[in-house]
Amino acid sequence: MKNSYFDLIDQSYYFPQEGFDLRDGYLTFQGVSLKYLIDKYGTPFRLIYLPKIGDQIKKARNLFNRAIKNQGYNGNYHFCYCTKCNHFHHVISEALKHKVNLETSSSFDIDLILNLYKEHKIDKSRILVHNGYKTDEYLQKIVKLQEFGFKNSIVVLDSISELMRLLKIADGRKVRIGLRMAINEEPQSSYYTSRLGIRHNEMLDFYKQYIDGNPNVELRMLHFFVDSGIKDSLYYWGEFQKGLKLYVELKRLSDSLDMLNLGGGFPIRNHLGFEYNYEYMINEIIKSIKETCVKENVLEPDIFTEFGKYTVGESGAIILKVLEHKKQNDTESWYIVDNSLMNTIPDAWSINEKFILLPINKWDSEYQRVNIGGISCDHSDYYNSEDLNQDVMLPKYENEEEEPLYLGFFHTGAYQDAISGYGGIKHCLIPSPMHVIIDRDETGNFVDYVYRNEQSADEMFKILGYNKKEKE
Repeated sequence: MKNSYFDLIDQSYYFPQEGFDLRDGYLTFQGVSLKYLIDKYGTPFRLIYLPKIGDQIKKARNLFNRAIKNQGYNGNYHFCYCTKCNHFHHVISEALKHKVNLETSSSFDIDLILNLYKEHKIDKSRILVHNGYKTDEYLQKIVKLQEFGFKNSIVVLDSISELMRLLKIADGRKVRIGLRMAINEEPQSSYYTSRLGIRHNEMLDFYKQYIDGNPNVELRMLHFFVDSGIKDSLYYWGEFQKGLKLYVELKRLSDSLDMLNLGGGFPIRNHLGFEYNYEYMINEIIKSIKETCVKENVLEPDIFTEFGKYTVGESGAIILKVLEHKKQNDTESWYIVDNSLMNTIPDAWSINEKFILLPINKWDSEYQRVNIGGISCDHSDYYNSEDLNQDVMLPKYENEEEEPLYLGFFHTGAYQDAISGYGGIKHCLIPSPMHVIIDRDETGNFVDYVYRNEQSADEMFKILGYNKKEKE
């Protein structure tokens, strides 16, 4: 009977597959030797493979443009990257190489935009979509950005009151706005209607009362975003049709409205058996918008998407070493790894997000069901089920005098650093791991370097106030 870990994967999934392969018995990621990185840098470390970001952007852009051509659609497609998904300079710089537009979510994002402008990474013609709740500080910075010459800056209103505060701050200057439609959540949600956006049954009255005929306001965009993602489900298509119907009704009232923003929500691979027909979904979206606009005799809008997780998620990985195998009872085994899972993949702890988990070595060993535990003192610092509630199966690791077992959590490039507070104070003062960047040079060869070493005790103590100079 075949019972090695390789046999388990080979019999369960197509393998090798995009991004994953074996070389001399060790796992590779995007063609990069993980054994080489482990030998060079040790563990733990997190890595990001920059070329994957461009691959994702080109894939989405090509599929949308192909669907637009096939359907005879009369609008254009615009790809926006959500800065909140991963704010690192090297990540956003890589995305900007592919001429993406940007979506902002907070006041400090505007400072980031100005920094990118000073570095000549963007110019004043870049389309900027401003989402999120607008504090007065956020609105003030947006207005100053527009005064500075960013002519394609669009404020997507999250509430009716935001327009009043925006007009007061703009003080007679014309503003370009979008309207965000509040969606109804899925039935299993803890609440019925999203707190984000304006109720769709209030939108027309709001437009007629405060926007129509106002010389200081130009409506350009209708925005809606389904939290559970763009899926081929009755729920998604129901919310999509509701948004499309609202666009038609607003378009009849507003000549300037010419943009429909679908938000984000393209899923990424979170297990080796992942299947999602991106081309089908995009074709159906474009086809539906085209047919509705033709039927209702309104102009087809430009299509915007705000892909964050899709853009950067599959570029990231966390590499860990198993420190100890603990058998706590007759049925449960624990692999203790050399960092905290709560700190490095907080989505798994906070919202039960799943990632692709694979061993780097020992693929010829027998496998067993295990729980993975971090080194913090918290009972919640564990990972023990794959997507679809499957058990975690990994190679057996009994003799700790052998080569250690190394594990990788893959497709962790989105949100993990922001949620865990990269470089800040961690649970149990367990440091942020080393951050390694992988790129390709002009000849196509891999280039790897350390963006930041593992967080030091002194760095943490400085934040906590222990390194203050003694008063003389």
